[in-house]
Parts: sequence; structure tokens; C-alpha cells
Amino acid sequence: MFSKILIANRGEIACRVIKTARKMGIKTVAVYSDADKDALHVEMADEAVHIGPPQAANSYLVIEKIIDACKQTGAEAVHPGYGFLSERAAFPRALAEAGIVFIGPNPHAIDAMGDKIESKKAAAAAKVSTVPGHLGVIENGEEAAKIADEIGYPVMIKASAGGGGKGMRIAHSRAEVQDGFDRAKSEAKSSFGDDRVFVEKFIVDPRHIEIQVLGDKHGNVIYLGERECSIQRRNQKVVEEAPSPLLDEDTRRKMGEQAVALAKAVGYDSAGTVEFVAGQDRSFYFLEMNTRLQVEHPVTELITGIDLVEQMIRVAAGEKLSHAQEDVKLNGWAVESRVYAEDPFRNFLPSTGRLVTYRPPAEGVKDGVTVRNDTGVYEGGEISLFYDPMIAKLVTHAPTREAAIAAQADALDAFAIEGIGHNIPFLSALMAHPRWKDGRLSTGFIAEEYPDGFRPRPAEGQTAQLLSAVAACIDHVLNARKRQISGQLSGTPVTFDRLRVVQLKGEGGTALQLAEIDAVDGGFLVALKGWDGAVTAKLDLATDWKPGDLAWRGVIDGTPVSVQVRPILNGVSLAYQGVAVDARVYTEREAALVLLMPEKVTGAGGKEVLCPMPGLVVSIAVTAGQEVKAGEALAVVEAMKMENVLRAERDGTIKAVHAKAGDSLAVDAVILEFA
Repeated sequence: MFSKILIANRGEIACRVIKTARKMGIKTVAVYSDADKDALHVEMADEAVHIGPPQAANSYLVIEKIIDACKQTGAEAVHPGYGFLSERAAFPRALAEAGIVFIGPNPHAIDAMGDKIESKKAAAAAKVSTVPGHLGVIENGEEAAKIADEIGYPVMIKASAGGGGKGMRIAHSRAEVQDGFDRAKSEAKSSFGDDRVFVEKFIVDPRHIEIQVLGDKHGNVIYLGERECSIQRRNQKVVEEAPSPLLDEDTRRKMGEQAVALAKAVGYDSAGTVEFVAGQDRSFYFLEMNTRLQVEHPVTELITGIDLVEQMIRVAAGEKLSHAQEDVKLNGWAVESRVYAEDPFRNFLPSTGRLVTYRPPAEGVKDGVTVRNDTGVYEGGEISLFYDPMIAKLVTHAPTREAAIAAQADALDAFAIEGIGHNIPFLSALMAHPRWKDGRLSTGFIAEEYPDGFRPRPAEGQTAQLLSAVAACIDHVLNARKRQISGQLSGTPVTFDRLRVVQLKGEGGTALQLAEIDAVDGGFLVALKGWDGAVTAKLDLATDWKPGDLAWRGVIDGTPVSVQVRPILNGVSLAYQGVAVDARVYTEREAALVLLMPEKVTGAGGKEVLCPMPGLVVSIAVTAGQEVKAGEALAVVEAMKMENVLRAERDGTIKAVHAKAGDSLAVDAVILEFA
């Protein structure tokens, strides 16, 4: 076994590998760029080596720098994580020449399967069902459009060396093919250093299901069940689960055996993933094979009890697999949410800056439910524009899918992040979505359910009652604290009006609710009333919440509940399962006066086109004085390896252009303005 390994990666996956290596008694070496000098993976590793400037092309993607770091520190092996050099056959070959072991598949397997075009050819030769498409290299957008015409629309344009949704576009027409081809090539070049793309038929209403395989250097290959990865946005996975709610045992076995046959055909000898597109009728077609550890591997680990990173290390050291196929048992259900630095209220545009607050839910096992948080950040750290926007992967495991989803929803509502935009409000709302709960999924789920973008859910029904009770509880605790500070509780107890008016203001308007609160041993009893005084609901709340806590955690009528809490002027902001409200609690007299107060109304925006995120201007498509039509491209801005095209929302004339290609802009910086 190795005594020291180097992790040729950063962020949460580097931290993840370090944890397992530490458990195995193996020392670790981190590498870092200028942007990552204070990163968590650098702090966690036993040693760290600086490898260059922030741009990945000059640091994490430079093979020679990784090898030099191994030689400096005496690292015997390298784990590549995912992304960066993980699927480049030149990397393990260069390591082998330097006498260093690659903790991953052999170069032949990477060549055969890691390239999306070549992997489809290999699958076709092995008589694996594949999606119709053109597997050759396509030179330009015109050629891509001709191929798409032959295949039939819609089509998927994909980077050959791609992954993580980078360099992918769906096109429904010739015009979209030509535009998407250029964007896909540009993203592929920027993210992978390889601008080859191919075109294939896009299956309507598909599901994305993948099989985890594990092989050793002795010819053994097994499959570890499947993962459902259909909840995607811009072709990038957002939520994953294992197993899939679609598959039955027979389909699972067929997909698994097909994945193993394909892996054996190329001599696969590490952890890898065979991806399929599946129809709602359980038909399936091979998409590609990822010759690396997947981002979503934790859900497989939780339902099988197998540490995939440990197995990769042991296989690389020459050990045989410790499990046969018959030993693999699927236990319970696991759900993973990717917490991203992006603003769901601004079309999920990337967000960068300092993590002023970062407090994830407690990890561990309680009452048969596991909470796990894989992360590479810390409170006070920076989210950089140079790398992927992932903050953490929040994973829950429970005996059933329903329980795993409930645990995930509760953990998301207990996750406190401030200082940057993040997608927790969206993830929390998703966990409460009826279609998600029913398992009626497809890769078009987000586009279909949120066609106009994501907005917070309105506070209605039982959710409004719950938030009203929590607001009354918080108000009671805050008032008790104020009386304690002022000394009013010394001597004669102070009586106070138990009846309150709770105002919830959020998406959908403002709602008022009468609430009568009583403090009892271990918590509170809250009676919600109509304006005629009739009780509409009674809630029993038990909590140890105290002022300053960013999550109200407790039990309401026997059910564990977490609600995010932020102080605002004369109240608190509450967030729960995608519902966001400003809550204020008044006496009846105060409420009557508040209703008489006029509300300030702000005006709409002007004629400026603003940068929607911190990023780099890739190109400006217009000049001052130019007339443009609605939908016409104005500029392209890149952040976190994704290109975003800014288009005109209306017809008009460009008055002035304030930015140029190569400029680094802050969020809401003025790019151009209309006359």
C-alpha cells in the first residue's frame, strides 16, 4: 500500500480523497493555484505544493507541474478526482514514465471510453444499443446543421472531451445548431483544451440513469447499482439519487450487465460510470462512459456501504476487489443535492465573493437517517470565478425514498449561507415538489416546471400556519430576552398580551394571522385564530432556538422542522421548503396602525444592459448607433467555465458600449445602454 499520495485536484473532491486517505493511514499532498492558497484542501493535506496562477490551464491542467510536485514530496501515486486531468490518457502515461502510480483506469481504457466519440464507436462494436448520431469530428456549424437535418430534430451538440454540462447544447432548428455549435466548441476549448464536438439525436422526455462499475487489475468487474440523475439544469446535474425510482430489478440487472460487459471489453480497472439515456418505458441507450470518479458517487456509497475512493486506491496498489457481484446489496435510499454558488432568482447566474456565513447541518447518523456534507469551503473563504461554482454536496440516506427526501428537505432548511447567492431556496422548493416526490422525472423537469425561472413559493395552507407559529415563537423568545436585559423579570413577573397578529409578507402578497401563544414546559402552544376568534389550528412547538441562531430547529406536532432565520428591521426573514417570507409580529393595536402606513413603491429599471454576474467579457456583438432586434445577441460573458449570451429584450438602438472583450466586470456593471 502507498504511504503518500498526491491529489491533482481542488475543492470538495480533494477534501473527499484526503478523508479516505487519512482513514487508511496514507499521507496526502495537495496542489494549489494562487487563487487556492487559503483553500480547505490545502489546510487538510499533510503537505501542499504551489503550482501556478489561478487559471486552470496554467496550473491544475499542467501535467509537468503535477509530476514535479510528486517528485518534491515523494508522493508514490496520484488521485485525479474528477474534471481537470482525470480523463486525459496522457496524464497516467506521463506518471508511469516518472515511476508514479495513477489512481484511476489504465490509459487504454481512457482512450477507448473517455473520449465521447470513441466510446460510442466501442459500444457499437460491442453491440451495445446507442443513440442515433454522427460520431465523426464535425468541422463547422454548417456541417453540423446538415447532420442534424439528417438525424432529425431535436439534437444534442456535445463536447467529445466534455462532462459536467460544459460544451453541451440542445438544438431544435438549423439556426440553433449553428449558434450552439460555436458556443459548444468555445466552452469545450476553455474547459477541456479540446474543441471537438459531435451531434446525436436528443431523446424526448428522457431520464438520465447511470451505472457505477468497479474493476481491478485482475480482470474482475462488478456494478454497484444505478443512480438517477435526471434533475438537470443547462445539462448539468443538480440532484441525484440512488437507486432510481424508474427501474425494476430486471432492468437494473440488464443495465448493470451491459455496463460490465462494456467495461471488460476495454480492460477497465478502476471506478467508472456507464451513462444511459432511458425512456419512460424503461428502454435505455448507451450515452458515454466517464472514466473517473463521479461527482455524485456518495449516493452509491451510502446505499452499498462501499467507499469508492478506498477501492480506487486499493485497486491502484494491485489489490483484488474485496466484493463479488453477489456481495453487492442495495440498502435504503440516498439523495444528493449540489449546493452551488449561483442566484436562482436571476436565472441561476454564478455568484462569487466571500462566504460571510457557512454553517452546514450537522453530519452523522440519527434514528436511521444519515446526513453527509462533502465540501471544500469554510466560513470566511472566497468563492472564485475561476472554477466550478460548487459549494457542497449535501447527501441524506434513509430506509425509504420518502424518508430520504424528508431528511434532505430538513437538512437544506438548516443550511446557513450568507455573502453570496446560492441555490438552497430552489433545492428546498424542489424537495417539496409533488412531481419530484412522485418520482415522475425527466431531464426536462426544471425547464418544464419552472419555465419562467424560479420564484419562491407563496406561503399558503399548512406552510403559512407553520411559519406563523414559528414567527410567534421567535417573537416570544426575543421579547423575553428584552425583558431580561432591561431587568423587568426581577421581582414581580411581568404579564404580557398573549394574543399577537403575525404578518407574513412574501411571494403572493401579505397575509395576517391571529396567534395566541402560551409557554409550556419544553416549548410553546400556539393557537391560530380567525378574525372571529375561532381557533383554526393548534400547534405544539418544542425548540431550543435562541437569538442569533440562523436556523430555527425544533419539533412541531411531532415532526422535526428546520426554518432558516435572518433578522430584518422589526422582524425576521423565514425560509422553509422554498417559501420565503418577512415575518413581523404585532399587538392588535400595532397591527391596526401598520395597516394605515403607506408602502413605498420602487420604479422599474432603465435602458442599461448590466452584467448579470461577476465575469469575463468574451465578446461584444454590437457597436454604438447599431439597431438591434429583440432576441439578438449583444454580448457573451463567461464565469465559472460557462458562457452566457446576453440578448436584447426589445428592439432598439445602441447608444453607447461601455465594455470590451477581455474586461473583468462586477455584477450589475454597465455593459451597454440603449438610446
